[in-house]
Amino acid sequence: MSTFNIIMPKMGESVEEATITKWFVKVGDTITEDDILLEIATDKVDSEIPSPVAGTVKEILFEVNSVVPVGKIVAIIALEGASDAPEAKKSENKPVEQPEKPLKSAKSTPSSVESVAVEIDSFSNAKRFYSPLVRSIAKEEGISIADLEKIKGTGKEDRLTKDDILTYLKSKGSASESAVQTKVAEVPKESAIKPIANKVNVSVNAGDEIKEMDRMRRLIADHMIMSKQVSPHVTSVVEADVTNIVLWRERVKEAFMKKYGEKLTYMPVFTEAVAKSLRDFPGVNASVDGNNIIYRKQVNIGIAVSLPSGNLIVPVVRQADQKNLAGLASDINRMANEARTNKLSPDALQNGTFTITNFGSFRNIIGTPIINQPQVAILATGSIEKKPSVIETPTGDVIGIRHKMFLSLSYDHRIVDGALGGAFLRRIADYLEEFDLNAEV
Repeated sequence: MSTFNIIMPKMGESVEEATITKWFVKVGDTITEDDILLEIATDKVDSEIPSPVAGTVKEILFEVNSVVPVGKIVAIIALEGASDAPEAKKSENKPVEQPEKPLKSAKSTPSSVESVAVEIDSFSNAKRFYSPLVRSIAKEEGISIADLEKIKGTGKEDRLTKDDILTYLKSKGSASESAVQTKVAEVPKESAIKPIANKVNVSVNAGDEIKEMDRMRRLIADHMIMSKQVSPHVTSVVEADVTNIVLWRERVKEAFMKKYGEKLTYMPVFTEAVAKSLRDFPGVNASVDGNNIIYRKQVNIGIAVSLPSGNLIVPVVRQADQKNLAGLASDINRMANEARTNKLSPDALQNGTFTITNFGSFRNIIGTPIINQPQVAILATGSIEKKPSVIETPTGDVIGIRHKMFLSLSYDHRIVDGALGGAFLRRIADYLEEFDLNAEV
């Protein structure tokens, strides 16, 4: 029988392995070309892997939570229309053997590794997918797989949710909901992510809902805690008059779309001003390595993007100082779209030297962001608002309506002091205020 090997794809130059977080198919399923087979996760992004061929799933070689090196075979597809015949030589389609050691997550402790392996083995014959949280509750309450299969799921594709199993237990009388919820809070996490440091004891009350952090949220939480522990944060704030930018954008946005096929937002203008300022103040375009300061040659600016899941991701515009507004707009729009549709490459998140986060997109006027390590500074842009302002004229001062916004810079006080941080932030504001109102697209 002719077969096709599905291998773990290389998601980027810096990615050597990935964790299988979900299978969308099972052995025996008939698939068509481009059907989604599995979901994988690196330390940066989650990605769905489609099938390049049509056929039937013959073998699945790795279970959920397996950490698989790039290039390894994860599944074998019997090609559509292939006749039964002796299998190809083992050297050509040799399945990857299961590791002798228990299936593991990248950073799990030995005890959690054994726990995950046992859960996977006991659910290998299940007819539908069960999350590690549901599996753990079932194990604690002694619910057999046969009983689980009988419970109607309210999740997508009849998936059993935590609430479904809690309702079942309540009706069965095996445990009160509050007791089960307390146990849920103690369930070991299945992910390869280490637990958040300095965990505090939290009581669970009747009516409270427990929802486990997803993988990306735990990554963000750990990264933010680490940043606060590593860097002494200082935040400076300025208010910038961006009237020229607002008026210019209103004048040229339609022409910009017609000429470049890109929506013109304010972010490319902010990014251009930041890139120029980083060239003027290279001490901010840096990282700390022990007692050494690394001054970055390239100006690579990360733009924080809010995802539909509520999480945040930071794709990077490389060599931002060498691009015009059209180039910056194209890069920013493309990366934001790829991030929100789960198509972003892990390499797109690498090697940032500075980050911008836009609080103004949520109509917030100011914020104090946390530094994205190993960078030493991050800029938050607030919402643009009309304000009465004193305007100097040749005939005297007058009160006029101006478009203004707050810029707040958090910086690492180990190497960026108030003078450098304040001058850098002021320079960004100066570039924005001096924007040429008559510039053409």
